[in-house]
Amino acid sequence: MARSSKFIIALLLACLIAVSVAFLTYNAKGNWDFVLPFRGKKLLMLVIIGYSVGISTLLFQTLTHNPILTPSILGFDSLYLLTQTLLVFFLGSLGFTQMDTSAKFLLETCLMLGGSLLLFSTLTKGKADITRMILVGVIFGVLFRSLTNFLQRMIDPTEFAVTQGSSFADFNVIKAELMWIGLSVALISALWIWQQRHKLDILLLGKDCAIGLGIDYHRFSRQLLICCAILVSVSTALVGPVIFLGLLVCAFVNAITPQMHHSVRIPMVFVVSAMTLVLGQLVFEQMLKMQGVLSVVIEFVGGIVFIYLMLRKKSA
Repeated sequence: MARSSKFIIALLLACLIAVSVAFLTYNAKGNWDFVLPFRGKKLLMLVIIGYSVGISTLLFQTLTHNPILTPSILGFDSLYLLTQTLLVFFLGSLGFTQMDTSAKFLLETCLMLGGSLLLFSTLTKGKADITRMILVGVIFGVLFRSLTNFLQRMIDPTEFAVTQGSSFADFNVIKAELMWIGLSVALISALWIWQQRHKLDILLLGKDCAIGLGIDYHRFSRQLLICCAILVSVSTALVGPVIFLGLLVCAFVNAITPQMHHSVRIPMVFVVSAMTLVLGQLVFEQMLKMQGVLSVVIEFVGGIVFIYLMLRKKSA
């Protein structure tokens, strides 16, 4: 790791620590017994979400060799929204709100894993490749969104409001049961991903080079896709779909460092993603007094960055 990269990581980590301390203590007014446990849980949740969204996007961009793609392109977010709508459609709004959160998380995770395995099957048929998998994912995403809109038109307006509430990320609600599951998943996946960082570097060279250097491409691609699906399911189960955060963070990391080694990019993406959420939530909660929604700002800025990257790639 180059000295400049170490300095940037250390600087970003110091900024994350400073922002986290401010998040825990700003405007506390001495009520430490209540403030620290409450804000501490929310801080942990934001860090888990930042890790899950940022790292899943980094892995997916490494797999596809494309800096403008995110796991949402495969329809994972659309599948999540369809699942929520189906549950409201069959259980009603009361049954949906009373449903055990752990059971709902398990259902969403199993569906996303099943979807990822189904998508990966397109890589093992004939001359199929990543492009075909992405195309199939886009088609499934459109299908899921269409089914979601169709079901939402058939349900009661009150139940429709419930489904709409789950369609946007909410960083204010703490789901304690799922948070510890998410933390366990994040720690286990972080250990595995760090062990695979050199394979990820080789994967950037392309499929043929990776196979020539001894990488079992199809097996490793399947593992990465499953890991992305699990991380996306964790983030969506905790707060709802977050589409452009990963794209925004990865684009920023690409801009501040020329290093392509994952030993540099993994910690950078994690720290920047977590700092973005913690700082944003601090501003909206304590300074703006909840007069705005962080998820809307992230999606707006991320959408602008996406358009910029599209235009820059086209001109190049």
